[in-house]
Amino acid sequence: MSTQRTEIASLGEFGLIDHLTKNNETKQSSTILSVGDDAAVIDHSGMQTVLSTDLLVEGIHFDLSYTPLKHLGYKSVVVNLSDIYAMNATPTQILLSIAISNKFSVEALDEFYDGVYTACEKYNVDLVGGDTTSSQRGFVISITAIGEVPQNKFVKRDGAKPNDLICVSGDLGGAFLGLTILEREKRIFEETGAQPDLENQAYIVGRMLKPEARKDVIEYFEAHKVMPTSMMDISDGLSSELLHICKQSNVGCVLYEDKIPFNEDSKAFAYKLELDPTACALSGGEDYELLFTVSQADYEKINENNGLSIIGYITEAAEGKNIITRGGNKHELVAQGWNHMK
Repeated sequence: MSTQRTEIASLGEFGLIDHLTKNNETKQSSTILSVGDDAAVIDHSGMQTVLSTDLLVEGIHFDLSYTPLKHLGYKSVVVNLSDIYAMNATPTQILLSIAISNKFSVEALDEFYDGVYTACEKYNVDLVGGDTTSSQRGFVISITAIGEVPQNKFVKRDGAKPNDLICVSGDLGGAFLGLTILEREKRIFEETGAQPDLENQAYIVGRMLKPEARKDVIEYFEAHKVMPTSMMDISDGLSSELLHICKQSNVGCVLYEDKIPFNEDSKAFAYKLELDPTACALSGGEDYELLFTVSQADYEKINENNGLSIIGYITEAAEGKNIITRGGNKHELVAQGWNHMK
């Protein structure tokens, strides 16, 4: 980031908007009118439109003492796009609104928007509007993601059926462990002034600071004609999300502990901290992988993809929601995911 500091007040609201959007480029043919008018205009040409919004608040959702602004901009976009992919849809546009205090310079916002535009470029989405305002303290980010899906091809949470396979993309628990080490190093720095020691922790720190949305999984579904019966992204931990699907589908589940996918670096670091990797996966959150169910007819298509794991199956509601441990014991599956209101 530049060492120059330009006060936001020197540009004014509209000057700031012009500055932040001067390099904004339109990539989607569905974007008819972008930044610059009272509203954007989108034409999805017979496709169904999918919308999702997230609010990110400094001190609640992110800590700027260890989160680079470029990473924050990137992640802010990605976590919203993840919700669109979780509906089996393709994101096409975003709206971005921010509230900022006077501790931020124009150069700091340039860094944030650099991350935003990097994510937009990678996932082929257009920034088509938003708003800026002042904040008495801290940084507030609101993003609305817009996507498209062919008629009646969207996937909800309430379609899981008994005997469906429970599946997940990628590996779990890494983001929680990344947060754990970042918080540990922040505490050590505050107490002793020692510089952070993040050696050999690039993977888990990256999982926390720069997650990726699983566009590739949705593309795989389309290419192999897989239609999940239910799906959602994992933002609050595996157990919490699976219980959401069970509740909304009125079903039970059996989850196998030994089938939950872990990255070896994540697992090794968990043991180093005397943490249970399974607990990190079940309750950690912010992995932004996709949790989904499919009919058994799709078993081979899921099994042949090394990036997807079958971790259990759906049961009748009366059979409860259970996890089978590595030792073969059955326990009730309990949600301990992150609750922003607690």
